[in-house]
Amino acid sequence: MITFLKKYKAFLIGFFVVFFTILYLEYIGFIKIPEDNHIEVIVIFTFWWLVASLPIYKFRYFKKNKIVVYKILGLILLLIVAITVDSYWKIPDNPIVIFLITLFWLGVFYVLFSSFFKKYKLFILVIYTIAISYFFYVRLFSKNLDTYLNDEKDIAFIILTLPIPILIILWLFEQWKWLKTLKAEKGKAELALLKSQVNPHFFFNTLNNLYGLTVEKSDSAPEVVLKLSDMMRYTIYEGKQDVVFLKEEIKYLENYIELHKIRYQKKVVITFDHTYDKDDKVAPLLFIILLENAFKHGVERLTKDAYIHINLMTENNTIKFYIENNYEEPKETGQHGIGLDNLKDRLKLIYPKKHKLLIKKDKTIYKTTLEIDTQ
Repeated sequence: MITFLKKYKAFLIGFFVVFFTILYLEYIGFIKIPEDNHIEVIVIFTFWWLVASLPIYKFRYFKKNKIVVYKILGLILLLIVAITVDSYWKIPDNPIVIFLITLFWLGVFYVLFSSFFKKYKLFILVIYTIAISYFFYVRLFSKNLDTYLNDEKDIAFIILTLPIPILIILWLFEQWKWLKTLKAEKGKAELALLKSQVNPHFFFNTLNNLYGLTVEKSDSAPEVVLKLSDMMRYTIYEGKQDVVFLKEEIKYLENYIELHKIRYQKKVVITFDHTYDKDDKVAPLLFIILLENAFKHGVERLTKDAYIHINLMTENNTIKFYIENNYEEPKETGQHGIGLDNLKDRLKLIYPKKHKLLIKKDKTIYKTTLEIDTQ
């Protein structure tokens, strides 16, 4: 329930903004709320509540999609035209104005919830065609205006606005289903990640190297034990958390790099630059897959001049992770594998529409960029 409220707090903000705005406008005499027509008041309030809330809900989306902003400006222009027509003609329940307002509402719904609109577009168009057709019939073919205002207006407006709560309930149901399935799918993805991260090949090689160090009574042996222990603890325990401090994730990557270095007799150049704020957080065990691929397909296959360059930085609540390595192009298909598929699945679940994963490669260089919006 708390997760649901956090996700849709924009609607709570919009509710209070519209509520107090209407009270203020009535207080200064700009508008008058009818006391004998509760249905109309509720419908109009709901309409403006949604108009105020949806842009807040999608604010960060608008910042990154200017085309959508232009569409919203077009819809605002449509609303201004409707208000101008209504003010100029001053016809009660002007059919042209009602039609324009309906188009405005459908346009807002389409822009903000395009995937939902496309999924149910036939249903939406059918119910709105029926609703507005009935309104036009009642408004235009009543015996006279008084008959319409006194006997038929209420039911006409109920039918005209009935699709709004239906669509809201249907959309909320879709969101509820999404939240229910998200937890289950996230659990499956994290379990698959855990299995892929506890890599027996890596740990066995590290233990073999540790054995060699203990036989030689090397001073490095205790440090290796500590790093390996930290990695296993982090993978098993921290890997189950929703988010961890970015500094902990960086420490995990550094341990992984250091443990790999003791395995190689050849010279390997590995650089890891990072700048971040101490309070930055991120979902655990995302970057390790890209680092593991760089070792597996680059360092381990090259006989000389192997390198891995890593850069991690945060900027405006966005984490940017860059990794580049050289490799020998194999006969089979590149570096794509289960780990990368798992990473893509987790990103879609945890950061939907808030991440970018770009892969660029040629015959010898493999570059990966991962950007995550954590806000």
